[in-house]
Amino acid sequence: MQRQMVMVGFLQAQNCTNLVSSWRHPDSREDSWSPDFYATIGRVLEEGKFHVGFFDDRLAMPDRYGNDHRHTVQHGIRCVKMDPVTVLMVMGMATTRLGLGSTRSTTYYEPFDVARTFATIDLMTNGRAAWNVVTSMNDGEALNMGRDLHMEHDRRYDRADEFMHVVMGHWNSWDDDAIVQDKQTGLFADPDKVRRIDHVGTYFRSRGPFTVPRSKQGHPVIIQAGQSGPGKRFAARWGELLFVGSPISLEAGRKNYREIKDAVATQGRDPQHCIIAPSAYVIAAESKMAAEDKAALVETLATDEDALSLLSEAMNFDFAAKALDEPFTDEELANISGTQSMRDRVVQLSGLKNPTPKDFITFSRRARPNNPFVGGAKEVADGLEEWFSTGVCDGFVVAATHVPGSYVDFVKYVVPELQRRGLYHKDYRGETLRDNLGLPIPRARH
Repeated sequence: MQRQMVMVGFLQAQNCTNLVSSWRHPDSREDSWSPDFYATIGRVLEEGKFHVGFFDDRLAMPDRYGNDHRHTVQHGIRCVKMDPVTVLMVMGMATTRLGLGSTRSTTYYEPFDVARTFATIDLMTNGRAAWNVVTSMNDGEALNMGRDLHMEHDRRYDRADEFMHVVMGHWNSWDDDAIVQDKQTGLFADPDKVRRIDHVGTYFRSRGPFTVPRSKQGHPVIIQAGQSGPGKRFAARWGELLFVGSPISLEAGRKNYREIKDAVATQGRDPQHCIIAPSAYVIAAESKMAAEDKAALVETLATDEDALSLLSEAMNFDFAAKALDEPFTDEELANISGTQSMRDRVVQLSGLKNPTPKDFITFSRRARPNNPFVGGAKEVADGLEEWFSTGVCDGFVVAATHVPGSYVDFVKYVVPELQRRGLYHKDYRGETLRDNLGLPIPRARH
């Protein structure tokens, strides 16, 4: 069978999409905290046969810029942030095949709690759940969760690694056939097929036994997006659906793809069971000219303050502390404790050892669509096909400039063209997310 694309919808349970200016778009809905808003998005994604809709998340509104939240609230920069797991369930009840992913942080939650939450979602959605594993990124999140400072970067990944061992231990502690439910004999489940994990480690203690049996797909799919050195090692060890940044060039994308697949193999895993999907803004319309008009409108919505606020959030550094044209010092760059891959990307793209905040705005494309695919069905499909067919990716995480319009346009214009070319499925393969992603059901390992 011809290799086909995996398609993921990139979502947020907040007042805007991943593009913070989206709420200003004239066609954006104004009820982003209503259940119908998310049910509608779910139905649109399922109509377009998307494999997954997954929610990114932060545990604080962006208030690192100037160490004040007033600009965030005033300009609507992700100031409304609801619990994505709860919102996910609304979407789950409105769909039957769409995979459902949500974020939970290994830095600020407990393994048993995360294991139970996502195992329960998996049962309640008949095996469609995915967990987006993150380590969080800034001091604002730390302060909301009762800590003074955000944990140091590499240590976060050490903690996350042990966190995963505990979660997997719980998810594997029930055999698939443990439940008997024999009313005649009174045997509900075989006690020899449900085990404690008795974990005692550097960061966690967790006894068990776990309280949720396994689902149709064994356990939820693991989404991961680590891009730093430790992040990439973590992703290769645990990730099944890897969300990567948009590559700076096709050559760089192919190189990153090969390196990730090799790293997965080094971990003793089958690289075919690790799906790599970069972010992709898509602005589609009935013609190239109409799409270009839409893209021009989107560019007018973002402000430099949006970008500086998001850069401060992501990099855990107050960009208001520097003038726009003042270069970062070597020490400041070295001490970035947030998203280090963003720092490295800006240094690489700018060619500057010590970029300025203005350079970060320009080269990060934070708050603006990054290298969007703009055009009618043919132009967008051509671009996606080039990435997919030349070894850059296995699919795409489609980012929306506004909701629900971006996804409606993608489903209306782009999906039929990809299906016509045989690059995208015409219907779901099965009932569970693993069925539809082509991932095996993991065995319960003791």
